Amino acid sequence: MKKSDLVVLELSSFQLMNMKFSPHIAVITNISPDHLDIHGSYEEYIHAKTFIFQNQTKKDILVLNADDKIVTNFSKDAKGEVRHFKNTSLDLTTSKEKYLEKNYILNKNYIEYAGEKIIDTRNLLLKGDHNYLNICAALNAIKDYINVPNSSLEDILKDIKSVAHRLEFVREINGVKWYNDSASTTPDKTLAGIHAFSEKIILIAGGYDKNISYKPLAEPILEHVSKLILFGNTKTKIYEEVMKLSKETGKNIPIYVMDTLEEVIVIAKEVSEPGEVVLFSPASASFDMFKNAYQRGDLFKKLVEKI
Repeated sequence: MKKSDLVVLELSSFQLMNMKFSPHIAVITNISPDHLDIHGSYEEYIHAKTFIFQNQTKKDILVLNADDKIVTNFSKDAKGEVRHFKNTSLDLTTSKEKYLEKNYILNKNYIEYAGEKIIDTRNLLLKGDHNYLNICAALNAIKDYINVPNSSLEDILKDIKSVAHRLEFVREINGVKWYNDSASTTPDKTLAGIHAFSEKIILIAGGYDKNISYKPLAEPILEHVSKLILFGNTKTKIYEEVMKLSKETGKNIPIYVMDTLEEVIVIAKEVSEPGEVVLFSPASASFDMFKNAYQRGDLFKKLVEKI
């Protein structure tokens, strides 16, 4: 790299802890419980994230998710310019707030800037509001560094496919579409994947336990998932949360508890019906059975290709 290069770098909480340097442009997309098997507490995990902007100056830029209460609260400690991205269709009252006027935001099916519809998300290959919000965050971060008119952004973005292991389309079998979302290692990431589809979902979940609660996942599963297939160390925790809410609400879905990913693929094939989506989104890390989430996702794809 040269000094003139622009670098886009993702930093984990482990890398950020005690860091004495902050980048010129810092972006925080969201914060939810993660790595609590390593961090002493959720508060420590949140504090580690703040090092990405703590050493910024007045000349620097901080891009924040205005839908996340923890993240947007960081704005009061920011030293430089703060830019926000937001899904205004979730809360229409905020669409008129002045701090959003010169920011890229998501409004239903459109990414807007200063009230102008810039991108029709229905023309993009990427799926899910979380991906559209990622686009908003990226555009807010680089809007002073690229000389591209807003009118050209949709053409640039429309052919971008999901990266490997993140809502990655694998293949369609007898009218059933199979997706690899192995990189979703926390409940909130799996939740985003669930909401990315309008079809009935067969959800495959479970893996290494990072001491995270799966309670927030129970209601979305009962609302949007037609069949649940569990494996890995967290299968019991997820099963218990879903069953607890099921007894409280009276809502029931078929649940299959398996030991291996090979067994998971077999049962998913057996119970799937045309028009459904099989979503492999573990909501857990991979270290109980695999070296990392990518090895896990690669095996999933290999097994699906063999069907």
